[in-house]
Amino acid sequence: MQQDAIIISRAGGPEVLVPARCDIPQPAADEVVVKVAWAGVNRHDCGQRSRGPNDHESDIPGLEVSGTVHAVGPLARGLEVGMQVCALVNGGGYAEYVATHWQQVLPVPAGLTLQQAACLPEAAFTTWYNFFSLAALQVGESVLIHGATSGVGVFAVQLLSALGHPVYATSGSAEKCALALSLGARRAFNYKTEPFAQLLQEAGTPVDVILDMSGGRHMEQNLAALAYGGRILHLSGGTAPVPLSLRAIMQKEARVTGAMMRPLPAARKALVAQALRKVVWPLVGSRIQTRVHQTYPLAQASQAHRDMEQGDHSGKLLLQVDAA
Repeated sequence: MQQDAIIISRAGGPEVLVPARCDIPQPAADEVVVKVAWAGVNRHDCGQRSRGPNDHESDIPGLEVSGTVHAVGPLARGLEVGMQVCALVNGGGYAEYVATHWQQVLPVPAGLTLQQAACLPEAAFTTWYNFFSLAALQVGESVLIHGATSGVGVFAVQLLSALGHPVYATSGSAEKCALALSLGARRAFNYKTEPFAQLLQEAGTPVDVILDMSGGRHMEQNLAALAYGGRILHLSGGTAPVPLSLRAIMQKEARVTGAMMRPLPAARKALVAQALRKVVWPLVGSRIQTRVHQTYPLAQASQAHRDMEQGDHSGKLLLQVDAA
């Protein structure tokens, strides 16, 4: 049987996303197939599209979905056909059906709709892995989040505030800064007009961990704002060389690192999923709210990519796959 999907036809802009018919995936022994209701749109999708098709990624973009379990492999545990779920997937989300490892599938949190649940997987896995696995964030440590009103940013500000961490944020407009404050940030800076590192220094509030999605644009200020022994985490590789002051890194014993969620081994993603179930999912719907900026029919994936790259959104962009 076949399904409707959106594929990357060649390297290029949003116009290279085109409708296609392809086979419905069958689950491997350790997989489940999800009938997709909603698919999240992420900057990684835009990067993959601009690079074009390759031998190690699905031509169908999309890293997170919500929907219902359609089929279950024999090694999958705790999942049954018909369950409402959200899932982190290794591509293939812009389609009616997608297969993923069963340990990357989580129940829809109580009280949330499938639309709301589609906002969660990429942001939740990314936030937890970077702050708590990679940076080993400790009790009471402070954080600075760039792009605080992106999908990851909205989630991270709320989660870390709920867990008691002082959160500082940057965004590109006064309206977005106000939103970051409403989500729980103690201070929010307009990075276009305010020298955030200087302002943090003047306030005597160096930060322990910085999450940066700018491709290294803020490196100099990040090092200036960082506390002794601090960590800088990068979510975007960017394309331009990043100037690094080795002296500043050595003076503060700073660690500059980053991670990509898609190539992370399944065993590590499984550990993250366990932590999300235990610590994070009970907070979703109360201390953590989802924020949908705009939705699009699946056929308008190219427009969603244009809007993503424009950067004016606050919250998630979602594709509606199942109109039922």
